[in-house]
Amino acid sequence: MTTSLPGSGRPSHLVHDELGTPAEMAADCQETGRNLRLESHLERALQRAARAAVATPPSIRFEDYPTEVGKREIRVSDAAARLASSLHLHLD
Repeated sequence: MTTSLPGSGRPSHLVHDELGTPAEMAADCQETGRNLRLESHLERALQRAARAAVATPPSIRFEDYPTEVGKREIRVSDAAARLASSLHLHLD
């Protein structure tokens, strides 16, 4: 549908003129969801949320957490070291 801008007499192409009715758009969304299999994803998400809602919450007590947590060792491969060296980065 083409309309005229007020006072200009020039045609204007308005995006909202192309939109369907709310019922048509809702049907399009439902069909898209079916095609993308969103129902199964939604069902799994709802099941996870239901399990989390009834699960025992994690402790917030200080005593329940270790005081020392070991750090992972980071290994730098020879290839990464050569690349860093060529970029003048220092990986010690």
